[in-house]
Amino acid sequence: MAIVETLPPTADGHRRLGLRSPADGADVGEIVVRTPEEVAAAIATARAAQPGWAERPVKERAAIIRRAVQVLVDRRAEIAATVRGETGKPLVEALAVEILPSCDFLNYWSGRAVKDLADEKRRLHGYLAPLKKLVVSYRPLGVVGVITPWNGPFVLSINPVAQALLAGNAVLLKPSEVTPHSGEWAVKVLHEAGVPEDVLQVLHGDGETGAALVDGDIDKISFTGSVPTGKRIAAACAERLIPCTLELGGKDAMIVCADADLERASAGAVYLSMFNSGQVCVGVERIYVVESVADEFVAKVREKAAAVTYGAGKDVGPLFWDRQLDIVSKHVQDARDKGATVLLGGEQDTADGVYFQPTLVVDVTHDMELMREETFGPIVSIMRVADEDEAVRLANDCAYGLSGSVFTRDRAKAVRLARELHTGSVVHNDASVIYGVPEAPFGGRKNSGLGQVNGIDALRGFTHAQPVLIDRWGPKKESIWYPYADEMVQTLDRTIRLGFGSRIARRLMR
Repeated sequence: MAIVETLPPTADGHRRLGLRSPADGADVGEIVVRTPEEVAAAIATARAAQPGWAERPVKERAAIIRRAVQVLVDRRAEIAATVRGETGKPLVEALAVEILPSCDFLNYWSGRAVKDLADEKRRLHGYLAPLKKLVVSYRPLGVVGVITPWNGPFVLSINPVAQALLAGNAVLLKPSEVTPHSGEWAVKVLHEAGVPEDVLQVLHGDGETGAALVDGDIDKISFTGSVPTGKRIAAACAERLIPCTLELGGKDAMIVCADADLERASAGAVYLSMFNSGQVCVGVERIYVVESVADEFVAKVREKAAAVTYGAGKDVGPLFWDRQLDIVSKHVQDARDKGATVLLGGEQDTADGVYFQPTLVVDVTHDMELMREETFGPIVSIMRVADEDEAVRLANDCAYGLSGSVFTRDRAKAVRLARELHTGSVVHNDASVIYGVPEAPFGGRKNSGLGQVNGIDALRGFTHAQPVLIDRWGPKKESIWYPYADEMVQTLDRTIRLGFGSRIARRLMR
């Protein structure tokens, strides 16, 4: 069963894509693919509308985004229904993964905008301080393209779109062709709140449409998706010398220390590996447990995993895209062939939809795809290690570096191990939740991405920081302008000697 199907073209020759629910194969609509010419026209429309939006005071833009919170609350049932139709995820996950954090993001960023985007006076140091004043102004970039994935189609659309709008940009959103209507809800909510239609547009389509956006006359790309596509986008942006933010794949490791609360750790291992059908970039994909507690830990995980149900309306829903089914199956079979033991599940179930059984695999090693490549399925993969040092070494032996987690009762140990992990973030006694913490800068290392979203500089990431240096004393002849004179050489030499020739002087000049 194909989730995305090619349909006969429209009367005017546009390509059409039909959509089916991965839960039961039901028809959930279609999209008409926007052509490169239409993408260029949309960019031109955004370019013309952006100055008017940027001229509005930040306070006014923030009030509009704040109104979107109420719109989202009022429309939450419709949004959740669309998300569930296109992904098949349980209602709990539609609310917890998509709606709740989206409300929080809109509320948080609209509250931060006035302060974060205000002109900033910065104190100058040293010999220039008596002469100049510095003001940094955060200017909108212009037109921003946002390309979003199918695993968190609503929340991963509305968060960057809202940030870019608050910063004064016009935005073009290209949601995944797998979940286009879920992504489009971000645009609908913000339009209903008062964002002008020309300032925020949605571009439906597939890779052709996304490529046209990336290659168009835009000023930044915010992309969430696969590593190969992210690298192509990075190359295209580098060619035009425009910034990009890339949140790519992950292979996040969970380290279970000897002193961990095994009840919590085992429950976390099951949930954090399987929620959202395991299709979470910061979900747990591999677990390293210290040998001294491994037997007890595995027994607890097996007990909890065996209780997990799957199917329509169950704990674990379908894989959101049928293409993912072959990847998950291939990784599990590769592990079997190389000596791993599948204690639970391990098989496809396509009788009613695109399902993979909740699966527990042990005796895994690093020569298996299950421990090296992004699987994106409801799989718990457990490897025994001698100690925490070996766990850290193996966790770092990976092409990805998005996030990671450490389960221990010792907070100091958690911080110490976190500093040894080559990842963008680390979570203690939990995982995945880090993206939902807007104060925390979120981004990956290695193949997991470029740049960061969220954090205290999130809104400024969609601006150009423009320094303006103000003359304190009005028009006058600068002391080192032409013509040069011997007196100037003496003045410069004296400034160097008195300002930097002793420790006390250097301290005063900082």
